[in-house]
Amino acid sequence: MSFAVFADGTANLPGSLLDGINLLPCEYIMDGKPGTYLGDLDKFDSHEYYEKLRNGHIIKTSLLNTQLFLTHFTPLLQQGLDIIYISMSSGISGTYNAALAAAHELMESFSNRFIHIVDSLGCGFGNGMLAIKAAELSRKGTEVHEAAKLLDEEVPHTCQYFTVDDLNFLKRTGRVSGITAKIATVLNIKPILYGDSTGHIVSCAKTRGRRKAIEALVQKYKEKHLDEKNPTIYISHGDCLDDAELLSIMIKMVTPDASIHIYQHEPFSGAHVGPGMLGLFFRGRER
Repeated sequence: MSFAVFADGTANLPGSLLDGINLLPCEYIMDGKPGTYLGDLDKFDSHEYYEKLRNGHIIKTSLLNTQLFLTHFTPLLQQGLDIIYISMSSGISGTYNAALAAAHELMESFSNRFIHIVDSLGCGFGNGMLAIKAAELSRKGTEVHEAAKLLDEEVPHTCQYFTVDDLNFLKRTGRVSGITAKIATVLNIKPILYGDSTGHIVSCAKTRGRRKAIEALVQKYKEKHLDEKNPTIYISHGDCLDDAELLSIMIKMVTPDASIHIYQHEPFSGAHVGPGMLGLFFRGRER
């Protein structure tokens, strides 16, 4: 290991993909009671969690603060390790800036060490894929400055498209207006959303009905994916496994040699997109 890699619970990583990755906890409040998501996706019961959201339970999340990064980064710097942290998008959270502030403070005390904060401009596997890449680079012995450059260059090629079943969850966090959510619900409109070049969540298409939304995700894959041999693709879902499996089958029809991994969608950003979220993550020519 040539440097330490950090990510957090929003990276959507199961235990099998955590080799060489240090996970930071995410704090949330459910029905007024504080809780912590340690990032252990294998212990997350998505059905129970998203069922609570369906039944009106209120979950509020907060950014990872500067003190958290100071606490977790310092021991590894003391061991003589450099650090790369893969942050969720600066366009949807203040976590990136909190990490950046911690890095600047720590590098004043550890002037011979290097800390790099990667703004993934995404969430879920949008930053999880980059964390996996970072760990691979560290295991290969890639020099930390070179690894930081490679990871920053990979950000625009980390594609993430998703749809939601109920826009009211995005309405609660101010992502869409109440009027938009109401009209979409009445007309059964399912938007296709993605993280743009600034990391903000925007709509790139609107479909009517769930099947059309899944077909639109496949179309985005056709338009954007790189012509690679045996590409690795990730699908995450908010308690809608049947839809995730259908999406996987349809992607296989486009790229038969693809290695497709389906996982439940982590709870931290899941509180904002709600049950029925269906996301597709892959390397592409551009976002």
